[in-house]
Amino acid sequence: MKTSFHDLPLLAAPGQVFTPRQSTERLVDEALGRIDGVPMRIADVGTGSGAIAIAIAVKRPNVEVWATDTSQAAVDLARENTRLHGVEDRVHVLQGDLLEPIPHPVDLIVANLPYLPEEAHDPRYDEDPPEAVYAPGDGLGPYRSLLDACRDGKLETGGTLLIQFHRDPLAADCWQLEDLREQLEAAAYTR
Repeated sequence: MKTSFHDLPLLAAPGQVFTPRQSTERLVDEALGRIDGVPMRIADVGTGSGAIAIAIAVKRPNVEVWATDTSQAAVDLARENTRLHGVEDRVHVLQGDLLEPIPHPVDLIVANLPYLPEEAHDPRYDEDPPEAVYAPGDGLGPYRSLLDACRDGKLETGGTLLIQFHRDPLAADCWQLEDLREQLEAAAYTR
């Protein structure tokens, strides 16, 4: 099956890999606005189909992207999509948790991770794998872990973290990570 993201055709695998949504294009736009012609190292965490990483690499040829996912199906699909767009030399798709497989610090981290609690069923995501949408407890565990990894040296000094949360891009530079954590905690899903 094919889908489109940021005006790019992509292969999709409904039920196996999260299908990219138009709302995530805003996250890509925010990232593109922060890449101003200088070479950058970027991480796309929880890459799924590779949509975010590929859109950034296609539109900014001076960047190198490391795209990670824990799902082997996602890694395989993302690699197919990088070949489809001829960016496999600049988009390195790696299987692993968050920033763990990335060999060095990056300048920009982009992530659209699961953040809905398991009990918050949303029928819009019925065709997506549950582990790509829902997380245990209040749902914020993946983002808490990502913030910890950023603080542990995977984000360059002066670097930025961009995440998608309830369809909105949220940004924090390396000195604002705790402010972003507080913002997420305040907005955590409650019943």
